[in-house]
Order: sequence, then C-alpha cells, then structure tokens
Amino acid sequence: MTLDTPTAPVRIVPRGASLSALPPVATPALKTLCSNCHLRDICLPCGMAHPDVARLDGLQFGRRKLKAGDELYRGGDRFQFIYAVRTGTFKSNLMLADGREQVSGFHMAGELMGLDGVANGRHASAAVALEDAEVCAIPYVHLNELTSGSADMQMVMARLMSREIVREHSLMMLLGSMNAEERVAAFLINLSQRMKARGYSPSEFHLRMSRAEIGSYLGMKLETVSRTFSAFQQQRLLEVDKRHIRIVDLEGLQRAFEPSVH
Repeated sequence: MTLDTPTAPVRIVPRGASLSALPPVATPALKTLCSNCHLRDICLPCGMAHPDVARLDGLQFGRRKLKAGDELYRGGDRFQFIYAVRTGTFKSNLMLADGREQVSGFHMAGELMGLDGVANGRHASAAVALEDAEVCAIPYVHLNELTSGSADMQMVMARLMSREIVREHSLMMLLGSMNAEERVAAFLINLSQRMKARGYSPSEFHLRMSRAEIGSYLGMKLETVSRTFSAFQQQRLLEVDKRHIRIVDLEGLQRAFEPSVH
C-alpha cells in the first residue's frame, strides 16, 4: 500500500505540555483521517461518537514507515506515543536477563501498540516490524488532553487498557494450562478471527512470524511447534506450505482447543 501524502514528522512532545502552548508545526494534511480510514471500526475510533472522532481528526499526528526488522521502539525508551498499526505486522518482545528474547505479542493492522509505557513513562517491551509496515504515531499527551473533555473518550481509553489486561490473561492461560496442540490451535484460531475482522480470508493466510517466534510466544520449543503443525496436517486440519497456512477443518481445530477452554 502506498502513502496518499508525504509522511508527517513525528513531534517530540514534552510530558505535561498543553496543546495550546505548543508552537504550530507545518504538517501535511492527511487525506486518510480517523473518520474515513478503513480501519476505523477496529482501531482507536471504535466505539466513539461522531463528534469525538471529529476531534481525533483534529490531532496532528505523524506517520512512520518501517522496513522488516526495524524497531519502532525499544524497552526502556521514553514513552511519548501510542502507535496504531496502519499496514503490516509487528511483534512485541522482552529481553530476558540471560539475553534471550521473549515474544509477548503480535500486532496487526488496526491494533494499538505502546500502551505498556503508560505505567511509568518508559516502554517495557520493544516493537519490531515483521514486514514492511506503517504506523500512525499519536502523541499521548494530546490524546490525554482530548479525553479529559469527553466521558465517552475516557471510556474508550479505559476499554483499550482493559483489552491489554485481557490479552495478558489469555497469554497466561496459554502458557499455564494448555498442551502443545491446544496452544497452537488457540493461536491459529485467534489469528483466523483477526484476519476475518479485517476482511481477509479466515481460512487461508500467510504467517508473518517464524516458527521460532511462535514458539517463543507460546512457550514452546521450535521443534515442538514444527511437530504440532505437522500433526495437524496429518490430521487433515491444516495444509501447510512453509509459512502459508490453509485451515481445512476449522471445527476440528476448535475441538483441539476446547478441552482447556472448558
């Protein structure tokens, strides 16, 4: 996907700064605003009333393009922006004390990143592009100023924070109560649902993450992930061609996931 306008610069906004106190910045008008973006129903505007979405349109936020492997931010970086994924896929990861990487999430178009920095002003994790990608960088101090004047927007932000908590709990369930087949089945079902929500095929898609990254996320060894994919293929649940996945029997895959759900 190509940009419809030049990429706007990402401003460094001092914490606590007021919108009215900031000097004007020459920023190209974005043809694709929150109100007319094709991702509005799953991104930040989701659930907002029209006047609040119009207020979002008034925010001056930047766009940033990244190549596969680029870091959007690192653990310990100062928190300034919430990032909305416009195109592409990202992974978030933590660096363990022994130098190993722990993948903590995968993020697709329409999803937000960077909320881990709200707690103490520093990002707890890193965000890395798994393919060529583009994000909208929304200054948190500006967003906070907008929400202070709207109860509906405050509810939306609270829902976003709650969604992060739910995601963490889901990961804990994956790691704590499921066997290898249940974990991989749950991962694929979740990915299928997210693809469907974006208008893509829920049964056939290309994995942007490696088997090793999936294993890190699910708390499994690379060999176990590969064996589980092979087992699902032998059970005629999937057709696997390297990173290309076709779910042949979604109900069967759901049954593999059901024991731990109940």
